[in-house]
Amino acid sequence: MIPAKPFVRLRHEHHRSLESYLASIRQHFERRDVEFMDGIIHSLSHLVLCVGEFVDTAPYTNRYDWLKVYYESTARRDEDYLRTPDYFFRYNRGVTAVRPRSFLARLLFGKFLGSSQVLRLAEKLRWLVLDDRRPCVTLDTFLPFSRLKAFLEWYERDFGHFPLWCVPYRRVHDYEWLADSFWGAIDDDLMVDIAIYGMKQRGETNYYRLMEEKLRDFNGVKTLISYNYYREEEFWEIFHRENFARVKAQTDPDNIFRDLYQKTCLAAMGRE
Repeated sequence: MIPAKPFVRLRHEHHRSLESYLASIRQHFERRDVEFMDGIIHSLSHLVLCVGEFVDTAPYTNRYDWLKVYYESTARRDEDYLRTPDYFFRYNRGVTAVRPRSFLARLLFGKFLGSSQVLRLAEKLRWLVLDDRRPCVTLDTFLPFSRLKAFLEWYERDFGHFPLWCVPYRRVHDYEWLADSFWGAIDDDLMVDIAIYGMKQRGETNYYRLMEEKLRDFNGVKTLISYNYYREEEFWEIFHRENFARVKAQTDPDNIFRDLYQKTCLAAMGRE
């Protein structure tokens, strides 16, 4: 917890090389000279690091809750001011997969369609708008900072979908649901979340499965929020089976809610 002020001043650093971008992240991390830091990677030749600080006054303010799209603004602006609540909800209209997409649709409906409303509509109209055979790729990857350069160079070759959301964070507590062997392979004190939103799959490649397989080469892991295709043995090499079983025995001893693998993987494979 830190004291809040009425406004946030943002500076958008525009980097033209991956090396410059990573050096700036590391520098801010070590100096601890900013209060907020995330970024939008528009391509590997245009990487924007958005660093912010609380301020008492602002010469102007922007809101990204209707016609304006926050991530698009990062490609054009060098500086921005937002009211503090508007800063915290700057992605409410979508991170990089913005809904509604067109300016006209945002003009007509955007004021009433925040992220919660879009998710409710998607649930009700799933049969109309989703293709479970080739779902768009939406996921977060968590990587040690030391492997980020190699990961992004591979990602550009095999995925090539931009923009990406980049969120660096200090490693202060090792997540208990990941296996001890996962953490044992990582020495980094800085981790990075690289988020992919709304990538259409191409050809016959299962890009979810490709990401699962490749992340192990980079000591990384993907979230379980969407489609997962792990084999069961492989799954429990990544996630902490013993910790899960210990909590499960106390909270769901009759297995009413099934185990973590069944819930997060089997449905994506078309199995109950």
